[in-house]
Amino acid sequence: MIRLALADDQVLFRRGLAMLLGDMADVHIVFECANGEELLTGLRDNAVDIVLLDLEMPVMNGMEAMKHIREQHPDMKVIVLSMHSEEKFIVHLMELGANGYIVKTAEPDEIENAIRAVATTGYHFSEMVSRVMLHGLVQKKKVKPTFGDIDPLSEREMDVLRLICQELTTTEIAGKLFLSPRTVEGHRNNILLKTGARNTAGLVVYAISRGIYTP
Repeated sequence: MIRLALADDQVLFRRGLAMLLGDMADVHIVFECANGEELLTGLRDNAVDIVLLDLEMPVMNGMEAMKHIREQHPDMKVIVLSMHSEEKFIVHLMELGANGYIVKTAEPDEIENAIRAVATTGYHFSEMVSRVMLHGLVQKKKVKPTFGDIDPLSEREMDVLRLICQELTTTEIAGKLFLSPRTVEGHRNNILLKTGARNTAGLVVYAISRGIYTP
């Protein structure tokens, strides 16, 4: 069962989303709230796997809430819901540690797919978000998207990283590379240490930024 928290001050949107997600047999909405402060209070008192987080809320907005979540609940998975599709919002939220970013005009299927993907692989980036991330990282001159640079990862670790970027589970990666799931997890942990990424979403950002994976 995937346990969710919904944080959005637009009551009609939040209730509509709750009704939609209520039809998913493997999803349980633990609580709903209207701002970041209510969200942080709810997370202290309830066990939650994924937060669906709006950006524009009163009292405490989504960006501030995200910073507190990463400090207080570093393993919490967060999917940002926003009306904004601009590069600056998407790239900044990914850098803050969001596990996914969905524009509110997305089809219901995308939201459902994102929840399941984040629950199983740790991240979900739509094709649009991936393109924006790649463009934004290059524009900010954070990257040289070529294989010419020396990379701290071994060839096997880069193989694992590419498959992580394709949203494959540990078991699926193990099958493709003829490894045990335990070995794959070992590679994943080594990649996290070498890259300094905090989570799977951070690994995807790293892979895109280094040219290891192109959406």
